[in-house]
Amino acid sequence: MIRFQQVSLARGIKPLLENVDLTLNPGDKIGLIGANGAGKSSLFAILRGELHADQGSIDFPSRWRMAYVAQETPALDRPAVEYAIDGDVTLRKLEAELAAAEAEPESIENGTRIGELHGALADADAYTVRSRAEQLLIGLGFTLEQMERPVASFSGGWRMRLNLAQALMCPSDLLLLDEPTNHLDLDAIIWLEDWLKRYAGTLIIISHDRDFLDGVVNVIVHIDERKLKRYSGNYSSFERQRAAQMVLAQGMLEKQTRQRAHLQSFIDRFKAKASKARQAQSRMKALSKMEELAPLRAAAEFSFEFREPLSAPNPLLVMEKLNAGYRIEDPETYEVEEKVIVSNIDFSLQTGQRIGLLGVNGAGKSTLIKTVANELTPLSGTSQFGKGLVIGYFAQHQVEMLRHDESPLWHLAKIAPNVREQELRNFLGSFNFNGTMASSSIAPFSGGEKARLALALIVWQRPNLLLLDEPTNHLDLETREALTMALAQFEGTLMLVSHDRHLLRATTDQFLIVADGKLQPFDGDLDDYRDWLFKTKLAAKNTAANAAAEVVAPLPVAKPVAVAAPAAPLANVADRREQKRVEAEERQRLATLKKPLESRIKRLDEQIAKAQAKKSAIDARLADPAIYDAGNKEELKNLITDQAYCNKEIEQLESDWLELQEQLEQLEA
Repeated sequence: MIRFQQVSLARGIKPLLENVDLTLNPGDKIGLIGANGAGKSSLFAILRGELHADQGSIDFPSRWRMAYVAQETPALDRPAVEYAIDGDVTLRKLEAELAAAEAEPESIENGTRIGELHGALADADAYTVRSRAEQLLIGLGFTLEQMERPVASFSGGWRMRLNLAQALMCPSDLLLLDEPTNHLDLDAIIWLEDWLKRYAGTLIIISHDRDFLDGVVNVIVHIDERKLKRYSGNYSSFERQRAAQMVLAQGMLEKQTRQRAHLQSFIDRFKAKASKARQAQSRMKALSKMEELAPLRAAAEFSFEFREPLSAPNPLLVMEKLNAGYRIEDPETYEVEEKVIVSNIDFSLQTGQRIGLLGVNGAGKSTLIKTVANELTPLSGTSQFGKGLVIGYFAQHQVEMLRHDESPLWHLAKIAPNVREQELRNFLGSFNFNGTMASSSIAPFSGGEKARLALALIVWQRPNLLLLDEPTNHLDLETREALTMALAQFEGTLMLVSHDRHLLRATTDQFLIVADGKLQPFDGDLDDYRDWLFKTKLAAKNTAANAAAEVVAPLPVAKPVAVAAPAAPLANVADRREQKRVEAEERQRLATLKKPLESRIKRLDEQIAKAQAKKSAIDARLADPAIYDAGNKEELKNLITDQAYCNKEIEQLESDWLELQEQLEQLEA
């Protein structure tokens, strides 16, 4: 087990931990959470031996093997797959010893040593290591071709994936993961979540992805007020427990305040009276010994909202027979080559649509978003934009496009040159850029603060179409929740690419998928997408392992059910038995066409009933005046988000039900 005993830690003059006691059991899967700067990464550094506590001790078994993700990746010529295998340090050491032994002159002793090393390599699964490494890299989004490329050829985000692969390749008893999902797409996150569920050792994760934490951890350790507090269960369970504790603490604080006031009142009234002097003295001692409860930190929760769009063109844009991709110029011949990523796009965006864009890494989601945002010129086809269209576009690398030597005020004034400075400051204050922070250089800002500024610049422009490509990168849990709330109430049109499933569920009501170079509707939810991904990954793994090829599961896309053509006239059929056989086949054919429709309608009926029951429970809770008390702010916020999500879900389910019912009626006619 891991045991913290009276641990204190400070960085510079800032205390991070004070007299902390905590026990973590072997096999626990722990989510480590807390505000930015609370000390999460410092705690990891202590466990890795890179920092030492100022006082107290942290103990865990010395025989435990520890794995963690390196923060730096050297620009090596080494193939990516070999770099991943390097994570198994013991295996690499045995291979080096074997190579050295085989290079020595033959002898009985050396032969024995070589035999022992071969046995040790077999115990270390050396003969399956390449297959295991390839499966890891496929899960993290690499293709077989990419695995053979040198590490130096990859960008920073892909190198971090390679470092993650190294950590997962390392046999370990304790695995430390600091924001492992930051550089991953949704497909890789879902794969990693499944991998970590099966991890047998003790796992500690720092993450701002609540769905990821919910799917993996069974313990939450919260850093708050320089203490470590353990909660059993996943992140959602932690939120419920903490809310209950805050309500209880508020009641205890109010009770203590009344007690202190009563004691002080008695002392003030009777300390000068001889007959009551002893009693007054006794109460003074009681008051001095009473430990004052710390007031609840109702730290101002960050929230914002998108301003109402000034116009609502419909449709916002129409794409016909469009090919999206890149034009690449050969530096020697100056010939331009067109690289099509997504082809033959027929797509229109209507006012009020809320679309989640799915697809595996590299499928073309970002290319499509850039084309819709008019950042990329279509290679062919037509694209028509509605009059009055205002696009708010958040790219994956939006933060890097900011001027780091300038202030938030400078950035906002650049897009609003004729607005009074005080009005700009007031707006920035609503995004927690207050006072001197608004006029200071953003260079020392955290990644989350820079992302918040990029969002503020988009909100100011009052877009009627939001195109968001991984907007939650670098955002902490509080800011992610604020973004979720704001998007749920946004009155315009939304197209979202995100690996945050909580954000996707709460803010979108239909999915499109980019796969095999096509844009198609996706008939299903995120659980269906997860199932499809695993079938796809399984086929890729089998290919990597040179196993028998397995057919990749077809996309569960929504396809209109074709109405069967009427059977040919049978007036000239002499044989009545043949006519009956044909009629029976026709009935069977129609029944076969109707069965999937009837099954989906039944499933939708169940989903609608479930969603309506959930909405009724939410409405009943919101009708309770007690929910609007100050102590219930967090629950109220969650209820409002859930209510908006339920309304959109029911609307979409009922629309799908009507469409399927019409198709069934056409068949029956």
